Amino acid sequence: MTKRGRWAQHPELLQERSRNGVVRASDLESLEMSSRTIYTRCLPGGPWQRLLPGIILLHSNEPTAEQLVTAGLLHGGADAVVTGTEACVRHGLRPAAMPSEMGLHLLIPHERKVRSTGFATMERTTRLPPSIVRDGVPLAPLIRATTDTVRRLGNAEQVEAILIEAVQKGGCHPKALLRELDHGTQRGTAVPRRLLTSWVDLRSMAESRAKMLSQRMPSPPSHWNAAIYDREGHYIGRPDALWEDVGLVWEVDSFDFHFRKSDYARTLARNTRYAAAGLVIVQTLPSQLRDDPDRVLADLTSAHRVAAARPRPDFHLTTAA
Repeated sequence: MTKRGRWAQHPELLQERSRNGVVRASDLESLEMSSRTIYTRCLPGGPWQRLLPGIILLHSNEPTAEQLVTAGLLHGGADAVVTGTEACVRHGLRPAAMPSEMGLHLLIPHERKVRSTGFATMERTTRLPPSIVRDGVPLAPLIRATTDTVRRLGNAEQVEAILIEAVQKGGCHPKALLRELDHGTQRGTAVPRRLLTSWVDLRSMAESRAKMLSQRMPSPPSHWNAAIYDREGHYIGRPDALWEDVGLVWEVDSFDFHFRKSDYARTLARNTRYAAAGLVIVQTLPSQLRDDPDRVLADLTSAHRVAAARPRPDFHLTTAA
């Protein structure tokens, strides 16, 4: 007669030892289940499946995201921390802003010899961050998760989208992201470093996208962030972009995009000063730059045509240092 372990008489022990239906093979063996039985049940057509070496899912259906994360943490061992896109999404960034098929990225203590395998990338680090636990999952702080994501990407547009999302939705400052890049590995940091360095000197990151878009115009802006004055020397404004030859100004505005929320009355007063000085103004939301850049480009081109068809208004400017 075949001897069977405690798990056969008490199948509820399997669920007690598992988390989200995921369990270490060693925990199953502690219930007197042989390794042969474990892996036989994981063969094609069997009731279980192996997610990672030594990590078993107690059903044969498609694993959920939660089960994959649980498997990765069990594989990484104590102190393992989820980083990368999974952590970014769990911190509240939009999944649509994240590249697909990057797999699960975890940080583990440098002395731990656990290899990357399957869907799980294990990164040994001497700079293991303190974790932020959300829904039972230890996450790297958003700044670290963001930089861990972008340094693994080679596509500048994807890098830009993630960094913008981290600043706009996550409240990360470009300077803080730069500091994190400085302290970590330098591999894969050239593109995000270039973008973040330019953003530190701009009033908003939307201007970065605006600059890229404006280069598609027949006549790009002549100045960025230049202070405009009327003939008596009274200050008019400092538009994001200016076409000095025709008196066209472009403002990229949003209450929830800039680091400090602008006052609505001040925005109205600014636009009134532009109109009183005879300047043509185009006002754009950052979401329009992202979602409908062709429409923004058409609006700018049309406004430039209108501005060029009339006498240039009388104003002068100084360029921001």
